[in-house]
Amino acid sequence: MDSGRSGTIGLEGDQPPTDKDLAVHQSPSDQERRLRVGVVGIGWAGRQHLEAYANSADVEIVGLAGMEPDLLAELRDEYGIPHAVERWEDLIALDGLDAISVAVPTFLHAPITVAALERGLHVLSEKPIARNGDEGQLMVDAARKAGRVLDVAFNHRRRGDITALKRVLDDGELGRPYYAKASWLRRAGIPSLGSWFTNREMAGGGPLADIGVHVIDYALHLLGEPKVLSVSASTYSELGPQGRGGGGEYSAQAVGSAFEVEDFASAFMRLEGGATLLVEAGWAAYRDTDDLLDFRIYGTDGGAQLTRAGAPYSAVESLHVYTEKGDYEPEVGPSLGHQGVVDDFLAAIRAGEAEWGRHDGSLALGRARIIDACYASAARHREVEL
Repeated sequence: MDSGRSGTIGLEGDQPPTDKDLAVHQSPSDQERRLRVGVVGIGWAGRQHLEAYANSADVEIVGLAGMEPDLLAELRDEYGIPHAVERWEDLIALDGLDAISVAVPTFLHAPITVAALERGLHVLSEKPIARNGDEGQLMVDAARKAGRVLDVAFNHRRRGDITALKRVLDDGELGRPYYAKASWLRRAGIPSLGSWFTNREMAGGGPLADIGVHVIDYALHLLGEPKVLSVSASTYSELGPQGRGGGGEYSAQAVGSAFEVEDFASAFMRLEGGATLLVEAGWAAYRDTDDLLDFRIYGTDGGAQLTRAGAPYSAVESLHVYTEKGDYEPEVGPSLGHQGVVDDFLAAIRAGEAEWGRHDGSLALGRARIIDACYASAARHREVEL
């Protein structure tokens, strides 16, 4: 986040005015056309949403909710937010609010989202949609009943390498894909031992639910959203219970919990049309120090390998395509991250009521159902059909 951004109105010297400065001098009719948004949560994800909204000229950030008083005050001043409150209930009660982002621990996604939708607000939630598919269904049902947008932040599909490979696949250069493997693996990346992330009731699961949901999302996105017919999964909890694998760079709010989730998961998925997908998600394993996010695909006319190594920052991306006509590296554009997520959310709202029904959270709910099936398969030691 740009720590130099100021929420004050006054300008010093010859500095050019920012979008926020210009917004103060717009006419009432201009202000009325701006979307009024709020953010619940001031951790890393919440700050990504804040920055993305601040970069959007047609948005006014009017509310922020968080439990850390000092950080809440700092962000309130930095972004010039008029209402900074501790309770999310007070934020969604603000008059004139159009939409909110929900960037809090997973067990709070459903209650906050449903309450906001019932007040007629559009909602952008962090991933996963909820702790399980049943909670996610409550959110989707609330969005449909309210006739409002519900979106979930899958920022990895907005990466430049993912976008480039998607073009290759959509153009048919690899023919018919029949096998793919996708992973997100860490060496010591448990988000703080004893935090809400390692509490099953609060998180709903370990790395499969936390980072594996990104892997499942971008893999199925790349493959053209085939239906998952069945899964055969295994989960492991070998390092976390021993106090190993905690990463200082992946901090999270401590709740004094025992380690109750997996620290590594693997799932084999049978897809409609005959293709298969293997997914791996691990917070902790004895491997290279840097995070690895990869995607390998084999098709009837070609294959591709996408690799993103290095974490949690300064990752190096590579993308190679292999065909009978020759191997090459596609041009990769910039990664949009949460800015792309927020821009798409705002565009869906701006598209109007006739389009809102197309954005009801159904895709994210499908991801949750797949993860539910993976956990059921691991518990039963057998394949589970969806």
